[in-house]
Order: sequence, then structure tokens, then C-alpha cells
Amino acid sequence: MKPVVKNSIAVFSPQGFLDGNSAGAFLCIEDIEATVNLKVDMILVSLKKVVFFNRNGLDTFIKLFYKIRKNNHAAVGFCDYDRKKYVAIKNFYQDEIYFSLFKTLDIAYLFSSSFKNQNKNILIYSSDRSQRTAIAIELHDNGHNTIIAQSLEEFDDKKEKTNLYDYIIDSTFLGQMGQKVATRVTGNAIIYTISMFLDVEISNKFNIEYHNNSLNVGFRLFIFDAYKVISMNIHALNFFSRLASSAAEYNATICFVGMKFDKAPETFRDTLEDSGILFYEQMDDILQNKELLKELGASSASNVKNKRVLNKENVTELPKFIDATVITIEMMTNAKAIKESASVQKLIINNKEGKIASSIGYYGDIDGMVVLIFPSGIAKKACELLIGENTDDLEMILDTLAELVNIVGGKIKTLLADEGISVNITLPRTYHDVDSLLEVVENRKGVQVDLSFNGDTFLFFLTR
Repeated sequence: MKPVVKNSIAVFSPQGFLDGNSAGAFLCIEDIEATVNLKVDMILVSLKKVVFFNRNGLDTFIKLFYKIRKNNHAAVGFCDYDRKKYVAIKNFYQDEIYFSLFKTLDIAYLFSSSFKNQNKNILIYSSDRSQRTAIAIELHDNGHNTIIAQSLEEFDDKKEKTNLYDYIIDSTFLGQMGQKVATRVTGNAIIYTISMFLDVEISNKFNIEYHNNSLNVGFRLFIFDAYKVISMNIHALNFFSRLASSAAEYNATICFVGMKFDKAPETFRDTLEDSGILFYEQMDDILQNKELLKELGASSASNVKNKRVLNKENVTELPKFIDATVITIEMMTNAKAIKESASVQKLIINNKEGKIASSIGYYGDIDGMVVLIFPSGIAKKACELLIGENTDDLEMILDTLAELVNIVGGKIKTLLADEGISVNITLPRTYHDVDSLLEVVENRKGVQVDLSFNGDTFLFFLTR
């Protein structure tokens, strides 16, 4: 089976059943080799004529996607499906989805180079806020007008007014969005969800590297959602005690919410409390109490750990970090970036007034941290694009800024992957003011690049 190419997109259209027994019949070696060498924006598999599929059937095309990504930079994924098929694919692959999903081929065309600058009005909804942001940015970059529904109720209401929109997008997913290990919440806390009986396996299941890099980025409050935990044994107790000791080196706080000790020794709670872990009945006891959040460290960023020196591997990839940042900010501001200066130094911010900041970490083949300092004007403009309205609400602006930086992190991950460098990214950390940021990067040397967007100075800082 050969793909049909139209509008810079190559589309395979299998029919009937797509399972482990039949999928191999759709692709021969010659088809694979020809597809890998295609010069197109996307290579998609249409599920319109597929009656039934399972993961084994989809995996045949997933293997093709891997080959494509190794040989060229075309986007890959599936299209033409209903809600039931979309949910099935998401369930099959869950957090392993690096490919894209487009509800229809017409929606996919909107993201191709053939449909640039057509000024289409597009309504967007996804339950995943990062996806809403990513879709809006890509379409905005392609020259379209985007309207983002912030909730399902808002989407259901707006989509009834079909005459206002050229396209309505839902059940769509853009791949290469990075890694989701935890959930960022108001107050710069990270929430981990744990359940069932906790034993020695917790040390295998918990991504300690991700956690440590989150500490390095500046997160200081970690909450374990333990509502569904039945009990724990001594191995889990020792793990969390060590985790708390490690957190103390960063002045970070670990909390358990909803944890019951009906089936575990009460002495376990005493031991955990002695190690510095705090216990709360309800999540809102923490998240809805701004004073408590500040006290627990969600607004603090002081870091007493020794800092590492920026190495050659990071500096070599500096252009990719700059490109990912500049491309994203240019899309959001419709302004061209002008590089004013670049030097290896400690972070210097000459004018702190009207500045907010965010940082995001990466780790894997190389590791480090990207810090971005925004003039409030740029941050507000980004917020206006993504939520569709002007706002002076600092919390909303910071939330939007975090989503924007998450997109930058995703682009960094993709650009590095194209060079064979594998990294994961942490969740973004935001700062109400630059003094909080300076506590994190205090005494760290890095590469500082000063950029100008329409006269507004924007700072990029790469460090470890």
C-alpha cells in the first residue's frame, strides 16, 4: 500500500480490520523505504475505513513512524477517527504518545505548509491545557485566528454558533509535547498520585531523576495524593524518609494528603513526621490557603545545594535552545527577535521592574535548566492570545506563561531528538518576581543572551 500525497501530507488508508495478523499485509519493505524518503510535512494513517483495530495493528504503523522520525523531520500520526477510536488510541499508548492525532484530514491540513496565511477562524478545545496552548500556537504561526474554549461547557456553547468558525477542533493531539510525570498546580506545587499498597516497588515506579531535576529548577513543594493508599511497609517508609531528607537540602517540603494509617502502624506516621513530611486531610487545605502555600515553600526558591558548572555539551546545543525560544516568542508577539548580546556569566538583570520569569529543566543525555525573563508586556500579549482576552490577573498570566514555557521545552526536546539527543523535561516553574528567581540561580554561571522584541528586553539564561 502506497500513501496518497496531497497538500504536503502523505496519507495511508488501510481498510477493514487492523490487527496483528492483518497489519503486516498493508506495508511491504518497498512501501516503507519509499515513505521514509518522502519530502512532505506529515505522514498520516487514516482510520476512516478501518472497522476494527487493536494496539498490535497500530504498532505496525508506529514502527514506520520511528523510521520516519530517524530519517526526516515530518510529523507523523493518525487521522479520520471518531471519539471512540480517539479514546482507544489514548488508552493504548497513554503517556507514550509521541505521534499526533487529527480528528479529520482537513484539520491536519491546517497545520501543513500548504495552508499558511489563510486567516481561518478556528475554535479549539482540549481537556489538556498544554495541548490547547500548543494547537493554538501552531495554528497562529500558520496564519490563522484561534479561539480557545477554556472548558467543555464553553466549547459546547460556542460550537453551536457554527457560522462564526471555519473549523472546530477537538479530539486532536499534537505529539512531541514532552513528558508528563506530575501535575503543576497553583502555587508552584507538584502533585504525585500514589495508590494501593506501597512497598519496595515505589522506588522503582517513582521517577527520582525527574523529581531531582524539579528541585533543581526551583520547585519547593511536593504533594503526594494518597487518598487511595491502603497501607505501606518498611521499604516504602524508608523510601519516603530518604526523599524527605533529600528535599531538606533544598529547603523543600513534602506533604501527604488523605493518607490513612488504619492498616499501617501509627509509628510509621511518627517516623515520617520526624523526617519532615507533613500530613493534611484535604488537598484544598493546602492549595486554597495562599499563606500556607507560602509557608510551605511553594513561593520560595532558595537553593542551598552546590551548583554544577555549565559544560561543553550544553553550550554546543545552545543554538537549538535559542531557536526553540525565539520561534515560540515570535509566534506569540508577531515581532522579530534581535540579539543584543551574549556572554558566559552569572545572571544579571539590570531592571527588575515589570519582569516575571519562568524556568524549565531538562535531563537525559544532557541536563540543565533554561531560564526565561519576560517583560510584563510580552507575557500579557501571550496571555491574550491563549485565553482570548486581556487580563491583569497575575496568577492567570503566570499560568499562561507556564504553558508557553512548556511549549518551549517541547520544542527543545524535539530539536535535540532530531540530533539523536534524548532528554525529558520537567514542568515549568514560574516566579512572581525576579528576586525569587535569583534565589534559585544564585552563584550559577551560565550563558546569558539578551534579546529584544519590539524594544522590550527579553532575557534567556542557560545553566545547570
